[in-house]
Amino acid sequence: MRQFISVLLLLVTLPLAAMAVQPDEVLGDPALEARARGISQKLRCPVCQGENIDESNAAISRDLRLYVRERLVAGDDDEEVIDAVVDRFGEFVLFEPRARGGNLLLWLAGPIMAILALIVAWRFIRSRSMITQPTTRLSDEEQARLKQIMGED
Repeated sequence: MRQFISVLLLLVTLPLAAMAVQPDEVLGDPALEARARGISQKLRCPVCQGENIDESNAAISRDLRLYVRERLVAGDDDEEVIDAVVDRFGEFVLFEPRARGGNLLLWLAGPIMAILALIVAWRFIRSRSMITQPTTRLSDEEQARLKQIMGED
């Protein structure tokens, strides 16, 4: 029973260890801390790339978490904080890059390619159906010869 409780306690506390936010980083104001956590979920760790800055243990992520909290304490709104981080590190740190400038091409590439694929598929299917349809009728001589070959005389 004691082992079961130990394993259960370990499983319950394991997700807490995944969060890399250190106690000295947490803001005293719960509302500001909630905003900081929300912003941190949108920002990618420049080193880890697959983790947001809240989950990453990299030193740069810690610096980013502190910078986000510093900007919030200074009175910036969420968009201003994100803009400041993007100005410092580029749009690479955003999990969802903005649909403008060079990124607009990337945002539109998927739908454009899907439309082109549908057009190509439609034309291919259409051309295949045109090939299977006879374009001319057989002459009477050809029909007679066909019947002879088929043994329908």
